[in-house]
Amino acid sequence: MGSFLSSFFGGASYSASEDSSSSSESSRVSTFHSAPRWQLHFNSVKETPKLMVIDFSASWCGPCKFMEPALNDMAARFTDVEFVKLDVDELPDVAQEFGVQAMPTFVLLKNGKEVDRVVGAQKNELEKKVDKHKC
Repeated sequence: MGSFLSSFFGGASYSASEDSSSSSESSRVSTFHSAPRWQLHFNSVKETPKLMVIDFSASWCGPCKFMEPALNDMAARFTDVEFVKLDVDELPDVAQEFGVQAMPTFVLLKNGKEVDRVVGAQKNELEKKVDKHKC
């Protein structure tokens, strides 16, 4: 809640950024720090059949940190899939909209609709579902 208020009032520099950016220079995982930017991006891609994987996580979540290298690896290998990372503390309304109740939660979307979901740090399960739905 504190980081949400900080981002709302512009207090925390890491939350106040409204640009979509990669978590590292070589990563293909996009990160959104504001609901309006996320909504703009989501609206622009929800009519496409391309698979989008949304990683709902939090900076304090150990299993989320455990999954980060695996997610970056999948993003590098599955170049026809879009990978997005959203922090539930920064974007609580988006997390609520997608029914996120545990972290990490990975929501797989096509045409803006959920086609699958993985809850928890389950690398193999996530990779199987990404492979299944990428076509």
